[in-house]
Amino acid sequence: MSHSTDPRAGRSRAAMLAAARRLLADEGLEAVTHRRVALAAGVGRATVYRHWARVDQLLLEAMGGVDLPLFRDPAVPVRPWLVRQLRRMADELAVPAVAAVALTLAQSALGDPVAAARQDESVGTITARIDAAVRLAVAAGELATDAEPADLCAQLVGPLVYRAAMQRRPASDEFLARLVDGIGTWRS
Repeated sequence: MSHSTDPRAGRSRAAMLAAARRLLADEGLEAVTHRRVALAAGVGRATVYRHWARVDQLLLEAMGGVDLPLFRDPAVPVRPWLVRQLRRMADELAVPAVAAVALTLAQSALGDPVAAARQDESVGTITARIDAAVRLAVAAGELATDAEPADLCAQLVGPLVYRAAMQRRPASDEFLARLVDGIGTWRS
């Protein structure tokens, strides 16, 4: 019986993906390793390697079924909420392994249609959430902007990736505040 038709292999794969998603949601990208997933799923590390030779492959598949924790449930006033969300993202990206995985996932999406679809889904989620927060700020009279949602996302998230991966420097609170201030005119 091959792995593709063996129901045990299907159950193991599902258990490993569930474990990877729990680790991702509870502890972040850095927690998703072959060893940690094997322990959490109750399988041998070789089993995880057999399904996903590289951790980025495992992450891509696991992330496809995870609701990202960032930029959820915006609250008025939006500006400090948005700065806090960017702080969370910057802190995650400040971990070298996380920045490396983020770049690896982005690189995988350039040549792999499945990876590209998963990345598009994640980017779409973040873009929609940032757009919802900005619309809330505009409706509350806190912000004036006419920027497109994709541009807002690039203005806010892009510099964090550049700072972490290219400059290998932490993002200060002042840096994050400047990013938020740069998306429009904020009113007190």
